[in-house]
Amino acid sequence: MKLRINIDISVGRVVKYFVLVDLLLLAGWGLVDPIFSVFIVQKIPGAGLVTVGIAAGLYWLIKSFVQLPAAKYLDRTPGEKDDFYLLILGLIIVSFAAFSLTLVGAVWQLYLVQIFKAVGFGFYAASWPAIFSRHLDKEKVSFDWALDSTAAGLAAGASGFVGGVLASIFGFGTVFFIGSIFSLSSAILLLAVPDLVLPQPNRGTPVIKDHTPVNIGQ
Repeated sequence: MKLRINIDISVGRVVKYFVLVDLLLLAGWGLVDPIFSVFIVQKIPGAGLVTVGIAAGLYWLIKSFVQLPAAKYLDRTPGEKDDFYLLILGLIIVSFAAFSLTLVGAVWQLYLVQIFKAVGFGFYAASWPAIFSRHLDKEKVSFDWALDSTAAGLAAGASGFVGGVLASIFGFGTVFFIGSIFSLSSAILLLAVPDLVLPQPNRGTPVIKDHTPVNIGQ
């Protein structure tokens, strides 16, 4: 009995870059999230378990309210330029939020950072899947999504372990700063290849066009 496993991991250009974006972003926040509650309790004066709960609730509530109108706006606007710009903005905001944690010294500052983080991830949640889903490989739809999920899971898992080690050796600030760099790198990666969506100066149309199926949702 022979068992043969042959997995073709070749994917389209947009899928490849967007998987890398997800990997960098979630690797960065994978460093931060596992130690976040410990940071709040140990390093912020007057903070406790209730503060942790409020910070988490604030993030999820605001993100939920932000991403729906953002997605509605993107759906109403033709083309993918708006998706691209909103994605870049979201990545920059979450990078700023991670860096801002190095400066937090009071509960109200923590809540403010959570608001920024929620807005950034709300923009990201509305724009990243919009572009990614339009450019899935025709014969590898499930594989493309699974590849992204696998890359994100591996990045978050590895960085979660590394984040705890770094925090114990160098402190929370170092971890937050590195997380910010990873998040910013995801935006820089897309800005380095804007022709994924945006037209080049000497060309009239984007390299990769918006090709959302006309019968989607039917």
